[in-house]
Amino acid sequence: MPEGDSVVRVARRLDAALAGQVLVRGELRWPDLGGVDLAGVGVVANATYGKHLLTRLADGRTLHTHLRMEGRWRLVRTADLAPAGPSRADRSPQVRAVLATERWTCLGLELGLMDLVPTAEEDRLLGHLGPDVLGADLDVAAATDRILAQGGRGIGEVLLDQRVVAGLGTIFMTETLWAHRISPWAPAGSLGQSAADLVRTARSLLLRSVAARQPGTTTDDPRRPTNVYGRDRRPCPRCGAPVARGEVGRAPTTRRVFFCPRCQAGG
Repeated sequence: MPEGDSVVRVARRLDAALAGQVLVRGELRWPDLGGVDLAGVGVVANATYGKHLLTRLADGRTLHTHLRMEGRWRLVRTADLAPAGPSRADRSPQVRAVLATERWTCLGLELGLMDLVPTAEEDRLLGHLGPDVLGADLDVAAATDRILAQGGRGIGEVLLDQRVVAGLGTIFMTETLWAHRISPWAPAGSLGQSAADLVRTARSLLLRSVAARQPGTTTDDPRRPTNVYGRDRRPCPRCGAPVARGEVGRAPTTRRVFFCPRCQAGG
């Protein structure tokens, strides 16, 4: 599932194509939104909260989407969709949304969630989430308190819980814990001040990735985009011990984690 950095990248691409423009097509191919026509509506901007994308419209509504595992947005030139037979990209059964200006058409493929709500009521959709790690107004103290309140839950599982902090997935959970030599199974409530350090590091790594050539980048080494994620059995770049792979969370929603058994012992 794309993490917060990838969603920010999507929002920026959609902004470049749509922000400040009026839609000439606005089709939502979603069960309870199929009758909605957004043609003629202006797009104000695209924003994110954690892994959620918010396309804010000039008529006071917000189109809320989530990529889940398979979703993506594809941009094509509107002129390229001129009548060209049944193989046109916007006719694919994978397309869930079509947002088009005279120049660009944004196709939302295999989106996992879609809602259209008054912008003033966005909190109805997002209020259950923890602080957005990439949010401009991130309250580190509030995020820290939420982590510590999880008590005996393993910190790896806690960082993936969007109700505690929003925006992290397995890549940035893994890389953040490695940076602080903390076991993924260490009880969250036992971390003390280290919990705040984890929040700051997670934010820093996500921001680095937003600015990098490829999403999911947590290092400055183009030959090694991550330190331990996806590198099981390879040497830890800090101590040389073989990186290991494990699982955090509870079935059926366990998630994989990579860690150095020497640097991140305990927990």
